[in-house]
Amino acid sequence: MIGPDAPHIPVLRDEVLAAIAPREGMLIVDATFGAGGYSAALLEAGARVHAFDRDPDAIAAGQALAARHAGRLTLHQARFSAMHQELAAIGVRRVDAVVMDIGVSSMQLDQPGRGFAFMHDGPLDMRMSQEGPSAADFLNTAEEEAIAEVLYRYGEERQARRVARAIVAARPLATTGDLARVVRRALGHRPHDRKDPATRTFQAVRIHVNDELGELEAGLAAAEALLAPGGVLAVVSFHSLEDRIVKQFLRAASGAGQVRSRHLPGEIPGPPPTFTQVSRAIRASEAEIARNPRARSSTLRHAIRTGAPARSFAAC
Repeated sequence: MIGPDAPHIPVLRDEVLAAIAPREGMLIVDATFGAGGYSAALLEAGARVHAFDRDPDAIAAGQALAARHAGRLTLHQARFSAMHQELAAIGVRRVDAVVMDIGVSSMQLDQPGRGFAFMHDGPLDMRMSQEGPSAADFLNTAEEEAIAEVLYRYGEERQARRVARAIVAARPLATTGDLARVVRRALGHRPHDRKDPATRTFQAVRIHVNDELGELEAGLAAAEALLAPGGVLAVVSFHSLEDRIVKQFLRAASGAGQVRSRHLPGEIPGPPPTFTQVSRAIRASEAEIARNPRARSSTLRHAIRTGAPARSFAAC
């Protein structure tokens, strides 16, 4: 967690702050609190922050930051897809900005006991909320075809069937090391390979266990409902599946690609745009990547909320 000796600096922090321009009195949602890096920067600028995280460890660790900014940081242990409902319940109906940092947090990756990574052996868990079926539950009970589908869809693993067959043959799997070894044997692995072949499988299983892409789609719609006219949505993603969802959402929300024909006067117009000034993809600088290799795959997209009614939710 954040501390004076080793502050957590989130990916693309300066670019996110430039997009949001936080200032005193602004009300901002940090949809993915994690280790609190974005929230800390927003609080330092004088904003009030509602921060969401489904991970109870993140919320517990965040109490120290909340105490240092008494009354300006409110922590919510909840999925960010529920942000509009959670905030409406306490009388918050509009916010000035929403920032989202999608995927697993560094804090989760760095704890072997959470089972998100294969760098250190740990239980095959991967649950962000620490509730519900774990990665081990899925891999030890699902049909081979279902496992292959998850690996192909969420990990873009071209050898998904081979890996799924090896997983089923090696059951039961109990640790991250068990899974990594099975995948490496199935695909072939040399110690000095640039990328560990287990990477795609771990990504796919984690996304499936936590319904990360469904959560992202619902979270974007919730942000659209919450943002006041002129409010900013800023989303940092870390792989193509996430970025594609964000890009398509903003494209549709801004009306990009809608075709209007003067030869069809009876054509029913589409809904008015709910976002404008959609940015292009913003990548981390080489200097940031040198400081934090995780930033290499990051992409920021941001846009400004219009005054049009939200498309997916009734107004909060």
